[in-house]
Amino acid sequence: MMRFIGIMMLFTLTITPQIDQKELTGQSANPKNLLEKETQVAFDLMKTAAAKEGIQLRVVSGYRSFSRQTQIWNRKYKKYESQGLEPDAIFDKIVEYSTVPGTSRHHWGTDIDIIDTNATYSGDVLVPSKFHGTGPFCKLKDWMEQHSPEYDFELVYTMNHNRTGFKYEPWHYSYIPLSRKRYNDYLNTIDLVTFLRSENIMGMDKISEERINRYLEEHIKGIHPKLKE
Repeated sequence: MMRFIGIMMLFTLTITPQIDQKELTGQSANPKNLLEKETQVAFDLMKTAAAKEGIQLRVVSGYRSFSRQTQIWNRKYKKYESQGLEPDAIFDKIVEYSTVPGTSRHHWGTDIDIIDTNATYSGDVLVPSKFHGTGPFCKLKDWMEQHSPEYDFELVYTMNHNRTGFKYEPWHYSYIPLSRKRYNDYLNTIDLVTFLRSENIMGMDKISEERINRYLEEHIKGIHPKLKE
């Protein structure tokens, strides 16, 4: 009897919680588009510290649902399709900056696109030139490079010519303790081709399997090494 109880206790201790695919793909309910609580707490601490040096951090994009990402994707797909591009070529154009629905790191509530609202700026804000040279967000960029690791935030898409996938985004930061787990759960849980072909995403039935798998290797995995460890 004692041996049986021991086996049952061991079995209970080794059970791991079931991973929620909807949470990984932005399809779980989050009507207020909230960040993960731990991410929000860390960001608030970082925001307070930055404010002491005259930088007002503002999240211009945090959590993004599957539905919202699909709207972005479909709009761009229609645009490039009207220009006569073939499906794989349309895919190439869209994923220069935009993610395929169900694959965005913003689905996890761990990633943020940020600017400094104390800076003087106009027009589009999420462009690299505004974070370099005489751009309005240079002070923000310098501060984040020095201090973001103190709050467990790391730049995702670095200016590294050996990195594949999405172009350089000096505004996109990720909260490492949570996003690293989401990333590994995603790779271990999602059959990307099967998932994308099962969803109502424009053109996905025409995109080649080879192109989707290359996107997985080059884009989803094309991130800062610290976010993988």
